[in-house]
Amino acid sequence: MTDVTYARLGAEAAAGLMDELCEVYADAYGQVPGEDATVKVDAFRSRATAALGARNYELVVARVGDELVGFVFGYSLRQDRDWFAGLQPAPEEGFTDERGGERTVVLAEIEVRKAWQGRGIGRGLHDGFLSGRREERATLSANPAATGTHALYEGWGWQRVGVVPGGPGAYYREYVKFVRPLR
Repeated sequence: MTDVTYARLGAEAAAGLMDELCEVYADAYGQVPGEDATVKVDAFRSRATAALGARNYELVVARVGDELVGFVFGYSLRQDRDWFAGLQPAPEEGFTDERGGERTVVLAEIEVRKAWQGRGIGRGLHDGFLSGRREERATLSANPAATGTHALYEGWGWQRVGVVPGGPGAYYREYVKFVRPLR
């Protein structure tokens, strides 16, 4: 396999890569018949740009030569974010306490270009991102129909904790939430 290099970047550097991040995102999802790909990419750009201002934002990128082949980004979860609002089954007491924003990191996006999938790059991005975090746990949301992705996450040590309803303007009616201890 060609040498893959990984780099951890902050929000300022990530802002300068936004067009490339959008290209990787679009490629990772490919064309879906009957779907306007620009709508999904525009929604991603909006989410990714908004995330730049989040506390403790970090981006990890994977490159092969000069080509950006994948990325992952995330940030510390704020208490007022209501990330687990409406979680079913209802969590145990204290589960949603973010302890001032130091308890949980959100793994917001992990994407790898189609041609590079299945080569361990996603796992490298995942592990590299999480290994540099100081929070005690990580969380992510997933498409409820993506059962293959759920199995992948579970194989990487994530535990499904339940389902939350999608909010106004959400892409899905509901999202599956996963949590993974970091320590």
